[in-house]
Amino acid sequence: MTWLYGHGYISSMKTITAGKFKDRCLRIMDRVAETKDPVVVTKRGRPVVRVVPYTELSRTSKSLVGSILEERGNPFGTDEKWNADFP
Repeated sequence: MTWLYGHGYISSMKTITAGKFKDRCLRIMDRVAETKDPVVVTKRGRPVVRVVPYTELSRTSKSLVGSILEERGNPFGTDEKWNADFP
């Protein structure tokens, strides 16, 4: 099955029903860790969770400094006029 993910890239992901995942959970986790291919678990035909390989966070980046590329507008404002605002 093909799923749209990330920034519009299309990838072929393996899917499995929740009942089968329950029976084969440990084997599926081992396979995901080995192949690095995610698996989507479905329930009644709808995607519920995605099993992805665990990756360690980089120890060099301990803060979010430099992670904001651009700021737009006031993140705390609603741009609405209040009755208490004076002209």
